Amino acid sequence: MRAALGQIPRMSRILSINEESRTVRTFIFDAALEAEPGQFLMVWLPGAGEKPISIMDPDPLTLTVARVGPFSSALHERKVGDLVGWRGPFGRPFSLRGRNVLLIAGGYGAAPLHFLAKRTRERGCGTCMAIGARTAEGLILVDRFHGLGCSTILATDRGDMGFQGYVTEAVEERLQQYDAVYACGPELMLHAVAQMCWREGVPAQVSIERYMKCGFGICGQCAMDDKLVCRDGPVFDIEELRDSHDFGHFTRNATGRRVSL
Repeated sequence: MRAALGQIPRMSRILSINEESRTVRTFIFDAALEAEPGQFLMVWLPGAGEKPISIMDPDPLTLTVARVGPFSSALHERKVGDLVGWRGPFGRPFSLRGRNVLLIAGGYGAAPLHFLAKRTRERGCGTCMAIGARTAEGLILVDRFHGLGCSTILATDRGDMGFQGYVTEAVEERLQQYDAVYACGPELMLHAVAQMCWREGVPAQVSIERYMKCGFGICGQCAMDDKLVCRDGPVFDIEELRDSHDFGHFTRNATGRRVSL
């Protein structure tokens, strides 16, 4: 019965909206749920469809959303008091290991890692949060990570804040300081993280984004090699990806066609 009910969208009201940047907003809802860091919801807007969105915080339910297409633009138009539907949580979460961990985010990949950082700090883990973006404006949630007691490493392509260059370059020399690495962001960045961790022998998990329609393994839209990201992920241990032909190279578009990243 629980699984069946889980596929019916639950409607929750927006309590508040925070502007993280010109293109990123955080929505706080009058709801709470049991979830683990790395899991996601299928968020539904009548007339606009349904999209997977990672959980930033489960209590109260908090979602941080970048405006990147028609659905996210429609969500950004919602106001305090409006209703939004959601199903879930879905997917395989992060599996926490070690006492001193490094979290690496690309852009709005910082949002799901906020949930993980909250959990690592609750467990007393030393937590460093590394965030990379094109410009300083894209470095979101930095104050929130400081509020959790995380140290931070910031990197921007333009160099207008923190290290100038990729966030992977900013952390590579200190990688051996950590028991484990957790990453979320663009897949090319995740592939670079995996290569770096393979080379240095540091355990790592990455959260992969794919185009999804159902969220629970029926439609096959999110196929990656012989895996389904919604069901077998979105979090993968990098050892599962060593022989992958798709990871870091190919994805699938809205029609299901395999295309180069």
